[in-house]
Formats: sequence, C-alpha cells, structure tokens
Amino acid sequence: MHPMLNIAVRAARVAGNIIARGFENRDDLDTQAKGKNDFVTKIDKEAEQAIISKIKQSYPDHAFYGEESGKQGDDETFTWIIDPLDGTTNFIKGIPHFSVSIALLHKGRLDQAVVFDPIRGELFTASKGAGAQLNGYRIRASKAKDLDQTILGTAFPFKQPEQLEQYTRQFTQIFSKAGDIRRSGSAALDMAYVAAGRLDGYWERGVQPWDIAAGELLVREAGGLVTDFAGNNDPLYAGEMVAGSPRVVQQLVKHLK
Repeated sequence: MHPMLNIAVRAARVAGNIIARGFENRDDLDTQAKGKNDFVTKIDKEAEQAIISKIKQSYPDHAFYGEESGKQGDDETFTWIIDPLDGTTNFIKGIPHFSVSIALLHKGRLDQAVVFDPIRGELFTASKGAGAQLNGYRIRASKAKDLDQTILGTAFPFKQPEQLEQYTRQFTQIFSKAGDIRRSGSAALDMAYVAAGRLDGYWERGVQPWDIAAGELLVREAGGLVTDFAGNNDPLYAGEMVAGSPRVVQQLVKHLK
C-alpha cells in the first residue's frame, strides 16, 4: 500500500470509530442546519478534525480542503479533500448508510482515495495507476454496454428545488431505458459501489469536490469513466458528475446534456 494511502486509511478508521460511537448515541448529536436540507452534527466536525490531525502527524505541511473546516494551508503540491461524514441525513435518521471520504490531490490530480463505510466495515481504496480495492481485494466496474437492465444510482436536487423540473425530465428519460434506479443518500458510497460493479452507473447535480473526489479515483482505477453532464473528463469542480462503464456513461450523457 502506498504510504500516503496507508495514512489516509488510518485517518478514515479513526473517523469511522467516532462516527460509529455517535451512531449509537444519536440523542446527543447537536444538529445544526447549514442551509436548506443541509445539516451538520458535532460528529461531522469531530471526525473531520480527527482526520486532519491524523494526517498532519505524518504530513504537517500538506494543505486540506474539508467540508466543515474549508481550506487550510497553502501547499500547492499536496491537498487532502475530506468529507468526514457523507450521508449526514442518513446518520441523523438512523439509516446505516454513510461513509468517510478522503482523497489526495498531487499537483491538482487525484492520487489516493479512501471511502470507508464504518457500519459494514467496507474499506474502498485506490492509488493512481494501481487499481481499486475493497478490503484488499481488487474490484472492477461494471462492463454494461446498454442501459437496458442496468441498476443506476442518482440523487435528487433537494438543496436546489428550482432544478427539479429539469431533473424530472432527465430522470424520466433515463428510467424508461434502465432496469431500475436507486437513491441512497451518500454520493461517496454510490461511486464506490460503481467501482465495485454493484451499480452500473451514477449521476448527480449539485455535488461538491469533497462529495466525489475519492469516488472519482475509485471508479477510474476500477476501469470506469467519470465525466460531467457534457462528457468532459474533469468533473471535480463542475458541480455535476456521471460515473459508470464507458458505454453507460456515454448513454447517460446523451440524456443529461
């Protein structure tokens, strides 16, 4: 395992322990609203600080970009992108589907990735050029060629209701072609599931870099493709993304353009 990936895994496990304990005691979450349908708990904040602290022990000069704490540091070579608890609403409601997401950018390019499900104990990892793994075993994205009989993932624009009409049109077109569609509430886990071949494809608008950074590298290293809605290959800051087998992504983009 790459030494920086090893540190990211350790940080994800530390955060996962905090999250698992918090999940067992959800009466004391100190939940706050950051915006419409957008919540944060003290567990999100504690987990993010634990991740940053763990990584800083080995790499004190690296920069960080976290969902809760924003940007820290000015290192232009190494930047860690962190979502300490992707799926906070699920967490608050007691739905056991959420994850820790940690990615490392090296000179602006995705280099290392971890998505950790602390409830199932599933650890998805990837290093650039070295493939993607689930609990140490190699995973591969779906090889589906047509939308027919595929299982796809998506997310509703619940933070941007003004986009609902356009989303509904796109959803209807895709649903008529696909086998079925899931909406789970954790973009990071959905993309990890694409990397593992559990989902044949995934699309979402309104995403932030911390939502998709780790998942993007996982999918690419598992043989999948990740683009924005126009088919461009660098969606990290585009606010929208499509992931899946190359043929599935190509067909999804047709309906999303």
